[in-house]
Parts: sequence; C-alpha cells; structure tokens
Amino acid sequence: MIKPSTRLKTTKKTHKALQVFSKFAIMCVLTIFSIMIVLEKFETHALESGVIIFIITIIMWLGYKYLDVHLDHYTYEEFLVVVWVPIGAILCYMLNIYGGLGGVLSTAITGTIASFLPVLNKKSEYLKKLPPAIYCGSFIGMSSIEIAPSINFVIIAGILAGLFLLMSKSIFLGVGGKLGMVAFGGVLMVSFVYWCYVWLGL
Repeated sequence: MIKPSTRLKTTKKTHKALQVFSKFAIMCVLTIFSIMIVLEKFETHALESGVIIFIITIIMWLGYKYLDVHLDHYTYEEFLVVVWVPIGAILCYMLNIYGGLGGVLSTAITGTIASFLPVLNKKSEYLKKLPPAIYCGSFIGMSSIEIAPSINFVIIAGILAGLFLLMSKSIFLGVGGKLGMVAFGGVLMVSFVYWCYVWLGL
C-alpha cells in the first residue's frame, strides 16, 4: 500500500513537471512567434534579422527567469472553463469566413458578446471566467483561410489552446498578450502537423 506521504511527493513532482513543461512550451512559442515576425519584417536583411531575434530571445528568457510572474504553487484552470476556447474559436471563425466580416471585426464581436455573459448572473463565479476563454478562442477564429483552411483545423487548434490555457493558469501572471500567445500555440501545433502531413505526401 502506498503511503500518503509518498503519494503526496509523487503528486508534487507531477505538478512541478507540468509547470516546467508549460513554461518551456510557452517560451518556445513566444520565441518562434518573435522569429516569424522579425523574418517577415526583415526578410531581405539577414544580419539585422539575426541580431534582433537574438536580442529579443535573450530578453524574453531572462525575463522568464528573473521576473516574478509565476505562482509558487501550481493550479489548473477549470475544465468547464477551457471548453469555451474551441467554442469561441468556432463562433469567431464562422463570423470571419462564412459571415465575411473579417478577422478583426469577428474577434471584436465575439469578445464583446462574451463580455456580457457575467451579466446573466452577477453572482456566478463561473460566468465571470468565461469571457477570457472565449476571447482566447476568438484569436484562433480570426485566422485567414490560408492559415486555417477548415473548421476542423479551428476545432483542433481550439482544443489544444484550451489545454495550454488549462495548464498555464499559475504562470506568466500579468503578462500582456497571454491569451493571444496561447491561441497562437494551438494554431502553431496544428499548422506544424498539417505541414508535416503535406510534406510527407500523406
């Protein structure tokens, strides 16, 4: 029979491993995102691109190490909250692609509607947590048809982003752009798998 103290130590190690993995994964996503932005802006200036990418990467990783943006204890976002990430992605994508409203307007509409959900029951703590999750999903739904070619792509990216959001509740607190970064992580993962699928000719 496993002793309670042993079980507790194992649980703490598991949480610690998930926290380290989440931090590392998010930092990698940020690094890749920065590289893509710089390369697109300075695609004909290799030296300038390399220097800028190097500086940005160093600053981000130093900030990750020394800034107090993580909780000492590890917590997860509620499952019934993160399920709204793919829902927000689908709603925004339908407005964006099928409704022809464009990414920016579709995201604005989705986020605005989500912001009024807590009004339905002002005492509900659950409803207060939904707007950020839905708004996170809307960043996926605002993707162009070239990035997100189908609704299935959006659903899978939304599910992955929801998992990222679930694991990242206690890290990068107060850091601007966290929801967009989480959404980008979901899109990036699905895009990578899709690229491998096409590259391998499957």
